[in-house]
Amino acid sequence: MTDRETALLAAVPHQLFIDGAWVDATSAATFPVRDPATGQVVREVADAGPDDAIRALDAAVAAQEAWAGTAPRTRSDILRRAWQLVQDHTEDLALLMTVEMGKPLAEARGEVAYGGEFLRWFSEEAVRVHGRYGPNPEGTGQIVVSRHPVGPSFFITPWNFPFAMATRKIAPALAAGCTTVIKPPEATPLTTLYFTRLLAEAGLPNGVVNVVTTASARRVAAPIIADPRLRKLSFTGSTEVGRTLIAQAADTVLRVSMELGGNAPFLVFPDADLDKAVDGALAAKFRNIGQACTAANRFLVHEQIAAEFAERLTARVAAMTIGRGTEAEVTIGPLIDDNAVAKTGELVTDALARGAVLRTGGSRIDGPGSFYRPTVLTGVAPGSRLLREEIFGPVLAISTFATEDEAVALANDTEYGLVSYVYTRDLARGHRMIDRLDTGMMGLNAGVVSNAAAPFGGVKQSGVGREGGFEGIHEYLSTKYTLIPND
Repeated sequence: MTDRETALLAAVPHQLFIDGAWVDATSAATFPVRDPATGQVVREVADAGPDDAIRALDAAVAAQEAWAGTAPRTRSDILRRAWQLVQDHTEDLALLMTVEMGKPLAEARGEVAYGGEFLRWFSEEAVRVHGRYGPNPEGTGQIVVSRHPVGPSFFITPWNFPFAMATRKIAPALAAGCTTVIKPPEATPLTTLYFTRLLAEAGLPNGVVNVVTTASARRVAAPIIADPRLRKLSFTGSTEVGRTLIAQAADTVLRVSMELGGNAPFLVFPDADLDKAVDGALAAKFRNIGQACTAANRFLVHEQIAAEFAERLTARVAAMTIGRGTEAEVTIGPLIDDNAVAKTGELVTDALARGAVLRTGGSRIDGPGSFYRPTVLTGVAPGSRLLREEIFGPVLAISTFATEDEAVALANDTEYGLVSYVYTRDLARGHRMIDRLDTGMMGLNAGVVSNAAAPFGGVKQSGVGREGGFEGIHEYLSTKYTLIPND
């Protein structure tokens, strides 16, 4: 570990943030955060329990009325100052993500830029919450429709994008006038803690944002979700956990936003620009070492061009540099932990047993850290686990199709529906794919779709609700109708 890393880690808060103060967990317990590239513990942080969870919710509830009554311009200015502080501390945030999560430093800088845009976007949306006013059809009165903050909100964020997933939830909630409690991921809490310090520096009032780190998500989440004072739950993570949280939220009829699992198809038609398709495939698959819900899982390539597509991709993947993400030349960092490496290996082994051909990679790397070689497989057979499960690793699995109808049927043959990718020069076909593919998002000749100005979310079992775009702030607003009689 370098001197700069040591100094930065020492500067990261390690306590809970409740009602504007950094405090120890009630039990004084802590848990370790590890660098997945080395396996070494880099920081101990507070391990919250149920009592701490309720303390945090108490603070959010107490601050709700005042924050909802704060002028939209004031909320906007705080978010704008937070965005500027993020720009000023880009290098620190990026390095923290690389150390605790493993992604290459260049990608971490990209996440800071992307995540920061939610602060800037929703600073602008905070002053654009509109209603409507007009006569009722009978002419006997006036209809007034107004928007109001939902209320105290609870966020459970994932480890793979520890900055962007926090800002994507926090920014619209604050813009709408909602107070929050955040449970960062156990594996990567440091980025959220550092960002919380920046929010406080931006002038956020006490109690508006509260952070409870814990090694047991259930221990903290259960009492908060069960509390009738909570009005909103937002979660990003696996579909399995999302189902459980939705069931728990039903008891108090919570508003929920769920960004869940994905199994994205990547369709390459015979008229595609292969150079662009290969570049897009690399971006869609290996961003964040394949650990993204938007990662392309199933590469469906027309049989006429599949051999050339695979050859080009294999050459590019075999040339990737593997190592600790802090090294400038590294393009593939570690997976989050050894369990992730083991699961990736199991999926590859299953595909090979069913007849897939290994073109490159296909094994873990011995030594310190949780590394798996970037992998390309061709001839992946129907029924392979790679085609049914979210891979969350650097494995690119290629299958073929003969007709457009077959491609669509294969792409839609999943319970997931987050994002799809299509490469074709045929504009009419592209428009047909918009209509025919059952996903909440689509990249047409694009391998990366995320943007703060666009609504992010899926259909089917990939989630409920949208984050980002004009739609994002409405997840934190309720609609009230008032009738004013004319007499």
